[in-house]
Amino acid sequence: MADSVAQAVAEAHSSEWAFVLAATARVAADLDLAEDCVQDAYAQALVHWKEQGVPRRPGAWLTTVATRRALELRRRASVAERKLPLLVTDPIEDSGAEVFPDDRLRLVFTCCHPALAQEAQIALTLRLVCGLSSAEIAKAFLVKETAMQARITRAKHKISRSGIPYRVPRLTDLPERTDAVLDVVHLVYTAGHTAADGAELSRPDLARRGIDLARMVRLLLPDSGEATALLALLLLTQARQTARVDAAGQLVLMEDQDRSLWDRELISEGLGLVREALGWPAGRFGLMAAIAAVHAEAERWEDTDWPEILGLYDLLLARWPSPVVALNRVVALSYVDGPAAGLRALSDLADDPALATYAYLASTRAELLWRCGRVAEARAAYQEALAFTSNAVEAEFLVRRISRGA
Repeated sequence: MADSVAQAVAEAHSSEWAFVLAATARVAADLDLAEDCVQDAYAQALVHWKEQGVPRRPGAWLTTVATRRALELRRRASVAERKLPLLVTDPIEDSGAEVFPDDRLRLVFTCCHPALAQEAQIALTLRLVCGLSSAEIAKAFLVKETAMQARITRAKHKISRSGIPYRVPRLTDLPERTDAVLDVVHLVYTAGHTAADGAELSRPDLARRGIDLARMVRLLLPDSGEATALLALLLLTQARQTARVDAAGQLVLMEDQDRSLWDRELISEGLGLVREALGWPAGRFGLMAAIAAVHAEAERWEDTDWPEILGLYDLLLARWPSPVVALNRVVALSYVDGPAAGLRALSDLADDPALATYAYLASTRAELLWRCGRVAEARAAYQEALAFTSNAVEAEFLVRRISRGA
């Protein structure tokens, strides 16, 4: 019985945390108080559910307990005694309240407010929306727990002291603010898909959190084509996860992957979402999802429609002038017009300061040089990429490339 209750509480934490905290924060008008009350509610669940059974709607039970506790504590304490000023939750100013009744959207937009640094946005989103502990977030980003706790505390203080409102943005501000939310979700997934540092290629739990966030945002913003496209992009990318390393844990490039290992259910769902996203004007994530779809539809590497991918990168680069996008376009160009054409295009990016220490710039040059038969230059470029690589799996792959054919 105890094990089943513990499992039920764990499942409720995974699926209901954001809903419970968002509703409690609106009542508590204080993020710290709301967190304390929600954590207390989950602790009470371990006791009460063992005695009374797991309720039919665990989220509603937890929300009731947490919000009642928040109201009780607010009545006991004066505003001056609280360590943070009250959140701004004036319903009159909340122009999106009737359109977006789900409190989780308030929480997401608060965590991703543009007044906060992007690192703080990510940390707050993982803490408040996903319910991860400071220790878990610190481990994911390879920083000390005390440093992560300080980062989260500073972000909470800034929310309250700067009067950042706990509400959905006005409809006129919604598109711009939605972009910030989607960026944070994408960064969470990207940090999990390929770890910046450490012994493993990826951080599966962080990638899963990114996908969970993308599903939530799409649910909360059903009229956003970009939210739909982002979820499609993450699913199509995640579908290849099992094939990215071999049985020995070594990195496998997409061209060499066993495509029978790709997750066909995720691909099917992702392709369906891409088709759905086509009903809206294509934005950045829409174009990125379309590129991922072309890869997913190719049964073999040789079947990849590189001209279509190159065309999509041209559109993406026009809408989002990013040096990383330009680098990816070079790769597509090399498969359309040959590696020499790719090298010529790559020379235009060589002096971009944003790519000065970007390992993938050097590794891309190395691959193109190798394909051109310029072996010695390729090895030197691989050595340069290795100097900028902290992920052990990627570093080991580069070492193998350096010794290839020796």
